[in-house]
Parts: sequence; structure tokens; C-alpha cells
Amino acid sequence: MEIAELYQLYLQHPSVQTDTRKLKTGDLFFALKGDNFNGNAFAQKALDAGAAFAVIDDPAYQIEGKTILVSDVLTTLQQLAKYHRQQFSNGPTGKPFPVLAITGSNGKTTTKELIHAVLQSAFRTYTTEGNLNNHIGIPLTLLKIKKDAEIAVVEMGANHQQEIASYCTYALPTHGLISNCGKAHLEGFGGVEGVKKGKGELYDHLRQYNGTAFVMWDYDYLREMSKGISNIITYGTAAADIEGHALKTATFLEVAVTKGAATGNIKTQLVGDYNLPNVLAAIAVGKYFGVPDEKIKKALEEYTPSNSRSQLIQKGSNSIILDAYNANPSSMKLAIENFAAINAEKKILLLGAMAELGAESLAEHQSIVDLLKKYNWTQVVLVGGDFLQLTHPFVSLPNALAAKEWLKAANPENSQLLIKGSRSMKMETVLED
Repeated sequence: MEIAELYQLYLQHPSVQTDTRKLKTGDLFFALKGDNFNGNAFAQKALDAGAAFAVIDDPAYQIEGKTILVSDVLTTLQQLAKYHRQQFSNGPTGKPFPVLAITGSNGKTTTKELIHAVLQSAFRTYTTEGNLNNHIGIPLTLLKIKKDAEIAVVEMGANHQQEIASYCTYALPTHGLISNCGKAHLEGFGGVEGVKKGKGELYDHLRQYNGTAFVMWDYDYLREMSKGISNIITYGTAAADIEGHALKTATFLEVAVTKGAATGNIKTQLVGDYNLPNVLAAIAVGKYFGVPDEKIKKALEEYTPSNSRSQLIQKGSNSIILDAYNANPSSMKLAIENFAAINAEKKILLLGAMAELGAESLAEHQSIVDLLKKYNWTQVVLVGGDFLQLTHPFVSLPNALAAKEWLKAANPENSQLLIKGSRSMKMETVLED
């Protein structure tokens, strides 16, 4: 079946699902394959659950009149997403329909959420749900964009070269933002320079297609990487279109906007000065698209982080910073330094190991241990992974469940806690009842 023909079916059934557990009546089911599963085998189950059609790539699972046989289901999903994206060639004002792509090593999801909060205060905005930022999630995000859309914000995650480039071939972003390039997914990218090259594929696309980049001007490497892009909007602490700095506060980040927007100080519900670039990025995007200053301020002040990202949780007499959605050497260092700057008598850290660092993993974990030694803490608990391979003066535990038991036994009171670790460590488990 040709994509144009499949698209007509999609218009009749504009809800796409790849998981039978989440299926709704009338959905189109795409039978994706993985290393440990064959989605084709679930075609009948999907149809029984109410799917209108099942898209398959194995003729052994054909069901007359209910399955659509293609050469490769994943490729077809991506092609369908591109075809749908191309129907939005013009936005409501007659200008090209704006799709803002966001990538980076740290903070891209928070930046995406902040930008979405600002844009949706003035426009019908569609964005990546949760962390659906890969080769499956991005097509699903695109296919959820409805005809009333005025702008779309698409998060792009990547852990190897040419991944961002491939996403751009079907998301077709007109605007782009790289939050930063840090020590994340070093194993797949082949070091920090590989990270820059991989994330920079978004800039390559914008450069080729006369797009617009929002660039954190404090980062020299992003200035260098963005050279040749004809349209650049800058944000940062100095020499930028949008300027601001973090004010010293007891808990939440407060941003003084000093240039480019008349928002006054913005009192966020985000923990940590490391969120300053994320807030400034949202202001820059909002101003570029004409969101009124008062709406920008209101949206940023009302945004509440969730999903274990820089969440502040009050539990009894304890204040807990839960930042356990992900971790890499760059974000871990920032979180520790921010926590060290907090004025509190009792500080406890429970830190899970960092993943996907390849040959540099032991050295990067040792760097975190060395950083921790520079400060006075009430207690430090290092959990799992390569932390277990190192000699250090802190509490060492095998996993998050053990850390949960340790915290229960320690029963701290009137303390500040920082809980952080890579997604695979599931450090949020520490707080589960």
C-alpha cells in the first residue's frame, strides 16, 4: 500500500498505537518488531481489542480485510509521519508551519516543557509527550498533530551519530535548539566531540534549509557550531538578545530578566540555578513567536516540574530534591554543586550510578567521588554501577532498593536530601512507600 493511500486510512482513524495494552477502539495498530518481541504476533490481539487495522510486515500474520502488509512497519510509520508533517506546509498566518526541534545532553525535556508552557499560552501547540523522543516516539508525536495546530515542539533524544539527522528527515524542523553538549551517551557518540557532532546534526539541517536556531550564547562551542545558520536568536547572561541571571534564593530558581523582555523577575518552581538556560530559552522562543511578556511570565511561574525532574518534595520535616529521571557526568556535577550551595545544616545525598559512558565510565565516576570529597555532607550514599568499583569513604549500596532500606533505617529529620541517578538505576524507588 502506498503512503498516500495509507494516509487516507489514517485520516479516518487518526490515532496510532504500537502497544496493544494502550489500544483504543478505532486505532491503527503498527506491529513493530524489537530484539525480544515480534509485533506481528500481536496483530490479532490488537484487532480483537478494537483496532481498525493492523499494519504488519510478515505475511504469515495476514488477516483478510483487517491487516495492511508493508515491507517494514517502522519505516512505514516514519514515512506516514513525514507525509502528515508535509500537510502542514503553511501555518495559520500563511508562513511556513513552525516545528521547533529540541535536543541536547542535559535539560532538553525541561526546556521542551517550559517552551510548550509559554507557547500554548498564546497558540494551539502540540508537543512531545513525556520522553517519547526516539525513532518511534517522534513519528507518534508528529501523527498526534491535528489540523488546528499553530506550532509544534518536538524533542529529539540521541545516543549515536546520524540519529538526529534521521529524525530531521521526517520531522522537517524549521526551528531548532540545542540545550548543551555534555558528557552523556559517551559510549555511543565516541566522546564529547562526538556528542557535539551528533547533536550538531540539528544545526546542519537548519543551515541547509534556512531555518532558525535559538542559541545559548554563553557556550562558546554552540556559537562555533551554529556558524553559517542564517537566522540565530541568542539567549544567555551577556551579549545576547535575551539576557538574564539567577538570583540567590532559598529554594526555587528566580530569574532576573535584564534584556529583551519586560517580564520583570520570574519566580519559577524549578530547583537549581542549572535551570537558568532552560528558562531563558523559553523566554527567547516566546518573544520570537510574539507571546506577550505577561503571558511568558505567568506560564513560567506556573509551570510545575514532574516525572522526577528537579522536583522539590516535602516529606515530614525533610526537603527532598528528586532529580532521578536521568544523570550523566555534566548534570551530576551541576546538581551536586547546586546542592552544596544550599544553606542547610543537614545534607544527605543518595546518588545512583551513571550509564552509557563506555571506556570513560570509571574515570567519570571517580571524578564525582572527588567532587563529593570537597564538601562537608551529613551523609553520602553511592548506589550501584561503577560506584561499586571504586574505593571511597561513603556508604556503598548495590541498588535503589537497598538505598530505600538505608534511608528508612536512617530516618533523617529536618534534613535536605538530593536523590539523583541514571534512569536505569530507578532512584525514585528510594521514596516509594
